[in-house]
Amino acid sequence: MGETWRAIFGHDEPYAEQADGIETAIETADRDGFAVIEGACGTGKTMLALTAGLDRVRDPDSSFERVVVLTSVKQQLRQFEADVRTINDNLPDDWRPLSALTLVGKADICPYSRERTGNIDETTVYDRCEGLRERTRNLTGSDGPTTAAALADEARRAQTGLLNTGSGGSAGADYLETAGETTPYLPDTAEFEDTEYCPFYAQYLEDLPEDGDPVEAVPFDVEDRGLLDTEELVGLAASHGTCPHSMLGALLPHMEVVIGNYYHAFDPRTTETFTGPLLDESTFVVCDEAHMLEPRVRDLVSDGVADTTLRNAESELTRVIQPLEFERGDGDSPADSDAAMVRGELEETDVSLAELKATRSFVRDLRKELDRQVTAYLDGERPAWRTALDDLPDDEIALRDPETPEPDAITEWANGEYGDDVWVRAETVGAVAARVLNELEEADRDRAAPTVGRVLGAWYRADHARYFREIDLSRTWDETEPADSWRRAYNARLSLHNCVPGDAIADRLADFGGGVLMSATLEPLDVFRTVTGLDELAENGRPVVERTYGLSFPAENRASFAVDAPTFTHENRGPPGSESDTRRVYVDAVAEVAGREGNVLVGMPNYAEAEWMAGRLADRLDSSVLLDESSDDGATEALKQEFFGADDSTLVTSLRGTLTEGVDYRGDRLHAAVVCGVPLVDTTRPRTQAVVTAYDRAFGADADGRGGRSGFETALTVPAVRKARQAVGRVIRGPDERGVRVLVDARYARDRWNGVREYLPDWEREEFQPVSPDMLSLGLDRFADGGR
Repeated sequence: MGETWRAIFGHDEPYAEQADGIETAIETADRDGFAVIEGACGTGKTMLALTAGLDRVRDPDSSFERVVVLTSVKQQLRQFEADVRTINDNLPDDWRPLSALTLVGKADICPYSRERTGNIDETTVYDRCEGLRERTRNLTGSDGPTTAAALADEARRAQTGLLNTGSGGSAGADYLETAGETTPYLPDTAEFEDTEYCPFYAQYLEDLPEDGDPVEAVPFDVEDRGLLDTEELVGLAASHGTCPHSMLGALLPHMEVVIGNYYHAFDPRTTETFTGPLLDESTFVVCDEAHMLEPRVRDLVSDGVADTTLRNAESELTRVIQPLEFERGDGDSPADSDAAMVRGELEETDVSLAELKATRSFVRDLRKELDRQVTAYLDGERPAWRTALDDLPDDEIALRDPETPEPDAITEWANGEYGDDVWVRAETVGAVAARVLNELEEADRDRAAPTVGRVLGAWYRADHARYFREIDLSRTWDETEPADSWRRAYNARLSLHNCVPGDAIADRLADFGGGVLMSATLEPLDVFRTVTGLDELAENGRPVVERTYGLSFPAENRASFAVDAPTFTHENRGPPGSESDTRRVYVDAVAEVAGREGNVLVGMPNYAEAEWMAGRLADRLDSSVLLDESSDDGATEALKQEFFGADDSTLVTSLRGTLTEGVDYRGDRLHAAVVCGVPLVDTTRPRTQAVVTAYDRAFGADADGRGGRSGFETALTVPAVRKARQAVGRVIRGPDERGVRVLVDARYARDRWNGVREYLPDWEREEFQPVSPDMLSLGLDRFADGGR
């Protein structure tokens, strides 16, 4: 293999690990395979993956046409954008720039949503967009009263106050402005014969060729622009009067790099409606932060429906049924007109009035059963709940024994009351009901009936070994509900959890031609391959090649300690308010590190423990102590910036939060990281128990005790260790950085029955040498003095 990739590589010389990784990824992709790469922070994985993929895209003998990047962390998304720019800045003079764009949601790209006009904002944009698009299509379709060109032209003329005159503009015209550009339309949506429509979408429809590629509707050149960022795309599209979101969809298949989130490849509804053209063998896929692939996809391929959605679906079905029930038969009343329309719509489908009524009855009775289940649970667990509604916590109600795969309580109720027919037809009936309502009513809203139908169908089809069904209770407050009703305090949701998402991951990865899955924390790679379905792909002839790269930066610049402290388990430490001997050991260890110069990141198993540790450190340290609490993105970002701006501060957070992964603590932002305990999720939750059981059945030892790992290992322990490794990996980001990394818990220090040291890669086990708590101070002193 030649080294043509060096012309694409964005820097003068790659690290040795980068060069090996690039060549491995290229060779593997040429065999339709996937390279699985663990590279320590600072390895240059982003540039590695882009270089390998783009080498295949630019090779005329390769079948690859684009690179699709998937990441779960916004910080990493920005890093890929930066590296695309770096590559373009350093390409040979006779090379054209690499074309690239980043996928964003409608709220970020719709001119009306961005400027909060037209009764559209980030909360309404999806429903309003679909309604406006549908009405625009109806106005301009084969039976519509006008053309797309006429709609767009009328909106332009309305701008100047000279509607239907064709005259020139007005100096006082009030143009909608967005992304630093002026659009040709008013700041509100347009109307034609009392029908609201979107002029941006009308212009797109006018430019769209009848039988050609949608990219022909793009009115601006992108070939030499390199990375087309969101602001630039919106500005170019809106200034031409066309729809930015439609431009995004038209450009997708033609860009050499597309940067997005996991849901752009794994969410069934997103791929069906938007990103489907990217999912084929001509795409080189990059799964970044791939240690998050399994939990992210588990969420995306799970499903559920809220109590309020069931209520709305029942109402929608009633509104479809009522015109037929109240039809007078004289042909002159509005009810007769609506009835004729409903009957006409039903005649075009195989859905009958009887099915509509049966589905409505099912949904109504399902709400009653949901009410019965929640009430019975609260009566049993919290007998005084009616007098303490404002104190109820979030909760979950298992609908079966999580350790015994069997039909759940809702399924057994439904089968006993209704049988299979309603289950099987619910999705079709829900879709037809929404279509009828869209004809009867012009309100822009997301219809509930299709959602309910989809979830009921999935609930019926999914097995009971890999899927777990429960009721999730989320805190809310609704004064309109009765004072003694749980609905006053809770949103209830029927949830269908996919416990084992490996099959869904493997099926999606199989759609791509090959690629790279990478992270700083993938080890043990055999577990990663198993739970993500890569072993299944390998068995079907798709090569899977592994590489692990440790820190290549000078070893004398870092000190790594595994402190042999009593295990930080609930049994040993007690609740956060207690002052056990175990807790004193951990406070002493953290204070020893945080009491020295520089910023220190402290990771605790959860937010409650973080609050406790922050309080104890505030009493012990002279420097500032910052506490990260479970909060919104704005508060977290402000806290992060405060920490970045400090030079001697301690930030305490949960290892399951957002500040221990994907955040770039480069330079002097971080001098040390301390992890306390192994951040296992709450093992008492029914959902967690169901996942462990499902993993035992899917990946555990066979009947003779051969092979496999326990479900507890694969589902809980390994992901927890990866969380810890992510946190300590924040410290050393470059060859000139110095720092300290500390894992506090005997499970990291010693090989024991519940130890986790075996889950560290070889190079990390060598670096994290065990020390006793009373020897930590000596080790820190030696490192500060220049020794190790």
